[in-house]
Amino acid sequence: MSRTTPPRSVDVTAVFPQLAPLARPATRLHPRPGSPTPYDSSVGGPLLWPADEPWPYCDESHGLYDSAVDEWHEGPNPMLPVAQLYVRDIPLLRPPGQADLLQVLWCPFEHEPDYKPPTALFWRSSAEVTDIRAAPSGPSAVEYDGYVPKPCVLAPEQITEYPNRLQLSKELQQQLEDWSRWQAAGSGIDSSYAPHPESFYRSELSVAPGWKVGGWPQWGFTDPVARFCTACGAGMDPLLTIASSEWDRRSHGWVPYEDQGLAALDDAAASNPPGVEVSRSNRLQLYVCPESPDHPHTDLIQ
Repeated sequence: MSRTTPPRSVDVTAVFPQLAPLARPATRLHPRPGSPTPYDSSVGGPLLWPADEPWPYCDESHGLYDSAVDEWHEGPNPMLPVAQLYVRDIPLLRPPGQADLLQVLWCPFEHEPDYKPPTALFWRSSAEVTDIRAAPSGPSAVEYDGYVPKPCVLAPEQITEYPNRLQLSKELQQQLEDWSRWQAAGSGIDSSYAPHPESFYRSELSVAPGWKVGGWPQWGFTDPVARFCTACGAGMDPLLTIASSEWDRRSHGWVPYEDQGLAALDDAAASNPPGVEVSRSNRLQLYVCPESPDHPHTDLIQ
């Protein structure tokens, strides 16, 4: 399986050379329905989890339904696999030491005060895992089905991104809003963007939609917020974006060639193969400290 993002309709650095040094690589994951194994990179698939390592639980109290006795009880909640990423498939990952595998899990329940699912990250060396432990079969509290990813295989693809408009200087933001500048550059963008040419940059040229590793974060739910490590104060790097859709009506230019027939049907299910709905159709962005993988990660809903 492969997915190919069409080239951008405009070389944005030719129109705005100030953007060239701000280019960042990102890896679009393109999760699509499949039957991944523990030895595959996946979303919602089985993890290569050591048999002698306890399964992670969310220790907060949850209402759990026990079908054996037909009653609810309170207790910790087993976390669910969200993503498993091998460095061989996503070289953009920067694992510590001899690790070559990143595993991401979450509690499928929104917790206060930010009303988002708590996440856990695990780096490990796949060569050291000889006996595999299966995920717990339950009971598990699930707020709604959007927090239970459907098993998907991946088709990683590296692209180049530029910052969200809100992260640019005021001067450059004003230039993006200047329709005459786009016209003078011969960019040939649709005249429907004339009243708000900056929306063309936002939707088609800057940050890709969907699941990805690295790149630039998307903003809009809030203004840009710098993330700093609570252990050392270093500025944190975007690691993984967990998305509620692969495309929408404003981002059809990012639809891979292989999916353009599906996108034309305007089918919501086709644009969200894992069936994930983060905080009612938003994104969960995970950040890590560049100084040490042992420092706590952080996350943000956008």
